[in-house]
Amino acid sequence: MFSPFINCRKRSNEAGYTLIEILVGMTIISLIFSVGYASYRDFARRQALEGSARRLEADLRLAQEQALAGKKPSTIACTGGELLIGYDFYAETATTYKIQANCSGGLVDVKTVEIAEEITLSSSPNRFTFKVLGRGTDLSTAADITLTQTATGNTFGITVSPEGEIK
Repeated sequence: MFSPFINCRKRSNEAGYTLIEILVGMTIISLIFSVGYASYRDFARRQALEGSARRLEADLRLAQEQALAGKKPSTIACTGGELLIGYDFYAETATTYKIQANCSGGLVDVKTVEIAEEITLSSSPNRFTFKVLGRGTDLSTAADITLTQTATGNTFGITVSPEGEIK
């Protein structure tokens, strides 16, 4: 005989998750995310510093190359009878530097660069010249250029010798 009250008890093996299981899972996921995010942020900062350093080094090599080639910009300060003395690196501010053609008629801006956020530039001295035709620089001692990441304190240094070697 059939009785409708036989299966009235609630079954305890139904599929689903309890609130505790969901909270433990969310906690584990958030911990993994926070560790991953911190690692990614550090990686991104290191890459920004290294990228700025590579760009600075490339710009120094550009100035050196232009001076070696004796290439004069086509401006009034450098055309006609004006002589090319060389190409200058000029650390204008803590976040800006310039590459300038140094002619007997004056300085001509070739390139102005804003450094990435959170990175500062210091150079001793803040201006020096790569002389024409491989005559080195106008430095009596090596120039030290340092990029510093303000958030982490990490630094990257570039040295330019009096002979014009960039390290």
